Formats: sequence, C-alpha cells, structure tokens
Amino acid sequence: MDYESYFGDELQAVRDEGRYRIFAEIERKAGSFPHATRYVEDGTTEVTVWCSNDYLGMGQHPKVTQAMHDVIDQCGAGAGGTRNISGTNHHHVLLENELADLHGKEDALLFTSGYVSNWAALGTLAARIPGCVVLSDALNHASMIEGIRHSRAECMIWEHNSPEDLDRKLATLDPDRPKLVAFESVYSMDGDIAPISEILDVCEKHNAMSYIDEVHAVGLYGPRGGGVAEREGLMDRITVIEGTLGKAFGVMGGYIAASRNLCDYVRTFASGFIFTTALPPAIAAGACASIRHLKDSNAERERHQERVQKVRGALDRMGIPHLDNPSHIIPVMVGDAHKCKFISDWLMDNHGIYVQPINYPTVPRGTERLRITPSPVHSDGDIDRLLNALSDIWSRCELARRDVAA
Repeated sequence: MDYESYFGDELQAVRDEGRYRIFAEIERKAGSFPHATRYVEDGTTEVTVWCSNDYLGMGQHPKVTQAMHDVIDQCGAGAGGTRNISGTNHHHVLLENELADLHGKEDALLFTSGYVSNWAALGTLAARIPGCVVLSDALNHASMIEGIRHSRAECMIWEHNSPEDLDRKLATLDPDRPKLVAFESVYSMDGDIAPISEILDVCEKHNAMSYIDEVHAVGLYGPRGGGVAEREGLMDRITVIEGTLGKAFGVMGGYIAASRNLCDYVRTFASGFIFTTALPPAIAAGACASIRHLKDSNAERERHQERVQKVRGALDRMGIPHLDNPSHIIPVMVGDAHKCKFISDWLMDNHGIYVQPINYPTVPRGTERLRITPSPVHSDGDIDRLLNALSDIWSRCELARRDVAA
C-alpha cells in the first residue's frame, strides 16, 4: 500500500466536499479579549473572536490570571507526574472541594479535559458494573460515545430529548439490571436544552443511574454557576454531574461530581485518570479562582444573557436564519459546506471577524452553520460590525432570509 497517497487522497476528498478544516492562527490579547491578533503569511491583522467557548471571558479575568501567576511562583510549572505516583498537589484538592461544593455533591474528581472525563468516567462505570446497559441520547457528544464504546457495554440509543422514548426503552429491560442514562444539559451545536426533570423522573421510575454532561452550562446557569441542573433545583437527583473548566471557567480540565464512593471508584479503576499526568497546579488554581468568583458574581451571567439577546433580536430583524433555542449558543444556518467556509473566510478577510464554519462530522451534512457565541466582553460596536457584515454577505451570496415580522 502507498500510505502517503492514501492519506493525500483521503484529505483531498475532504477538501472537495468543502469541509477541510484550516485553523486560524490567532493570539488572544489579555485584557482586551475578544480582540485578538491573527498571524498570516505577510504579517498580522486584528480580529474579533465570535466563536470562543470562553463564554464569559474568564480566561483573562484578573483574579484568574493572578492566581495562576502566584501558584507558578509557588509550585513551578508542572504537576510532576500522575496523581497516583507523584502529582497530587494541594491545589488539585482545593479545586475538587470547590467543584463538589458547586454541585452539592460529596466529592469531585479532576481530569485533564472534559473529553477525558466523559471517556474515562462513562467507560469505567459501564465496563465494570456487572451487566450494565447504557442508554445514550442520540445527540450525545463524541467523548460520551467513545467512552460508552470503550466500555463494550450494551448500549441503547434513545430519541434526542425524549423522556417518552427513554421510558419505553427502559421498560424493556430487567428491572434488576444495572442501567446508566447519559445525556447533556445544553447541546453545543443546536443550543437546545434537555428536559432534565422529566428525564430524571424516568430514571427514578426504572432505578437507573443518571449521568449529565453540563460542559456548556457550568458557570453560565444557576445562581452560583452550577449549570442548568442547579438553575432548576435538580442537582441532588443526578447521580453524576460532569463538567469542564475549559469553557465558561476560562481555563482547562474536566471533572465529575458525585458521591464519595462513586468518585473513589472511578479514581481507582479509570485508566484515563490513573495513567496520565495531572493538571499543572497553576491551572487548578486559576480554575479555583474562576469558580469562586462566579459562585458570588452574577454580573457576568447577566451581561452575557443580555448580549445574546441583543444579537438574536438583530438577526431576527434582518431575517438571517438561526436556530431558535433557549441557550446562549446562536447557530446561524447556511446549509452548504462550501458556502459556509466561503462566508467564514470572507468575514475574516474583509471585516476581521473570526467565526469558524461548522461542518460534517460535527453536524449532519446539509446543516452547516456559523456557531456564534456572544460574550459579556463583546461591545455594542463589536455586535454592530458583526451584524452589518452578516447582512452584507447574505445579500452578496443571495442567501434566503426569514420573513421579518412587521
């Protein structure tokens, strides 16, 4: 086999489809995000970032950056190894305590990313609980799917956000068989929110464990930023709450929060925890500072929601199609991979607006989109420039608009 030709042919097929991913090389500016510097062949240009998952701008918050500076000075750069051998640092313990408190759970367990926390926790629970069957929402994230696949446990897919279909599928199982229901709160591409209470009713009816991914909700929802489940007063009913430190909290890492025994069980048996180097202490300290701040401050959340509504309202008035949802995620629908990339490139090259195209396999073919994520640090001027540019390119490309209400 000619391996290099094979790789080249496969990549060319992706290019021909219009979904080859080209990464913009940017440098975020501390203190002035969402503005950033873009590196191009002949120098640099200035851009405004509209697709970051640093939803609240906490990656540049002075409490976060100062905590990281302080702990680098105290502890150095790295953790020193896996936590099982040489790398459990005092700041890991402090962060786990903060996370357990955030979610009203007995304990929490840190991982190096949200992807790893899903892969390791779901994979370990489903693999090691004898006879466990996993019931997975049809639109669960790739990290959840990979964890379930890795477990080799039986898996049943239930219709997206349908407690009724979940109930039907659970009813076919032996009442005494271990069951684990996995779903998300905010789905990151469509921005819809799960009917958590109704799903938990079904789980409790069938004695099933519940596992919720709140990565696109922690920091953003609830009186202390505990996520949608906190906002709705449901955290105590959920077996495992999984989250990330790399989105609204502005740093990096992932975690689960649950009972002390469940967290200890995953800590003891999950290869994705046991055999990987721990988060640097400075990262843990930055995350801790971010969580503590957002537990006490609603200013960022309120400003964030106001910015989101301002963008949504303007898109409606211009007739630019976007998915209606109750979350902070604004998917502007294009529906064609080539056009989606063209619009993204045009916005960047002509207006310094950075919003990446979202294509297959992240979303189904025919639903290509621009995923816009307003933040508290986007100004009125930033919003006006985005909306004017979108209206211009929609007209240039003769793309369909929604009917605008009189």
